[in-house]
Amino acid sequence: MATVNQASLREEFEACRASFQRLRREDKVTPECELLIDSLLILMRMMMTVFLEKTTRKGSTNSGLPSSRIPPDETAAGKRGTKGKGPNQKVHDNANLRMVTTTETAAVTTCAGCGRNMVQVACSGHETRTLIDIVFEVRREHVEAEIKTCPDCHTRTKGAFPDTMPGPLQYGDGVIAFATHLLTAQMVPFKRVAQTMKALIGQTVAEATLLAWIGRLHEALAAWEERAMEQLLASPVLHVDETSMRIKGKNHWLHNYSAGNLTLLFCHPKRGRAAMDAIGIIPRYAGILIHDRWSSYLSYGNCLHALCGAHLVRDLQFIIDSNNHVWASRMMELLLQTARKVRKSEAGRLSDSDYMAVRKRYRTILTKGKRELPEPPRRTNGKRGRIAKSDAENLHEAFGCHEDAILLFARHPDVGFTNNRSERDLRMSKVKQKISGCFRSLRYAAAYCRITSYLKSMTYQGYNPLTAIQIALQGKAAEMI
Repeated sequence: MATVNQASLREEFEACRASFQRLRREDKVTPECELLIDSLLILMRMMMTVFLEKTTRKGSTNSGLPSSRIPPDETAAGKRGTKGKGPNQKVHDNANLRMVTTTETAAVTTCAGCGRNMVQVACSGHETRTLIDIVFEVRREHVEAEIKTCPDCHTRTKGAFPDTMPGPLQYGDGVIAFATHLLTAQMVPFKRVAQTMKALIGQTVAEATLLAWIGRLHEALAAWEERAMEQLLASPVLHVDETSMRIKGKNHWLHNYSAGNLTLLFCHPKRGRAAMDAIGIIPRYAGILIHDRWSSYLSYGNCLHALCGAHLVRDLQFIIDSNNHVWASRMMELLLQTARKVRKSEAGRLSDSDYMAVRKRYRTILTKGKRELPEPPRRTNGKRGRIAKSDAENLHEAFGCHEDAILLFARHPDVGFTNNRSERDLRMSKVKQKISGCFRSLRYAAAYCRITSYLKSMTYQGYNPLTAIQIALQGKAAEMI
């Protein structure tokens, strides 16, 4: 049984168009028929293009759904910890963890062969073996305040408790840091955290107490967030992205801003410009904004724009899969070749002559590719609005309009080929949603964003998360920037 596929459909269409062109050259077609058939061919080509795009399945290789999982980007000379150009961050060995290390020497006193006394023989070498263990030790500090009655005035006087003991029972920063780390970084549910604390310290911790600890840490990080925002505004390159998150049963959006060893998350009911204006970073930013071609980002003219190459490559792959356009294959090859050349260059950019050659080839591909696109349908009288276009036409138009933003990675050493840094910083939020489903209040969603931002940023700087939380609880987080 005959089947209709992409190749056969295009072959039949090209055969019909060739037959019509032959009849036209032989003057066997009247002007009226020629006009009618031309219109029908334009319409059929448009329908065929849209049909092939609609029937082509989108996946991680040819679309932005799901988020990119390609190898780390090494096309930008970023700072340590950015996961952009350059090496990954070097985390401090067991940074700031209190460790007890002991060393014992296994002495050789007699020869294993002849039994000679070896006490006075010089040592020629050592072989080391290490044992690592955790000894669970719960510290309980009791303070007993004396109560005395004055024999003269009969006034009862009670001894003063330390400021760290305002009530009958309180928990130290180590306990709070461990619990909040489980809740935020490890995304363990409240009930299981309470069970873990019961097993660890022998004390039942109420879920309301756990929520209070989250609120305390959230407030302690307010000054840190303000300083981090100012640091991001001063950075030459800023990675931005957004993803959905369910809050109070409704769809909200998490907005990410990343640069260097800092990352900030904010939640907002809107995705577009209203949210970006409310957050207040992009409207004040004057550097280079790296993003995925979302129109709301492009609406800001106060900064330069760089488009994520990974998203562009996936969009081009979809055009290849659906319509097998040659221009899309050549453009994808050009972008990947240029990215490899930038990655190998010591300067993190192309020379002026190489960049001009890339740009010339870029424009040539677009010029020739226009022949592969279907002609746009003629506007019907009385119809308003934009004429509908296929995905291939829209992408071709985007490459023509945003040439500088697409090729900026090739001439600016701080700009990477991809926006993977921001996507990676958002990825764990999807795991959070998968585990717990959603947040029940906007307050705790905001707390999650701020605490997660702080822990990610401190991890990029090489700090242990438990130590980082204790630093924040002591009010010293802002000093770490």
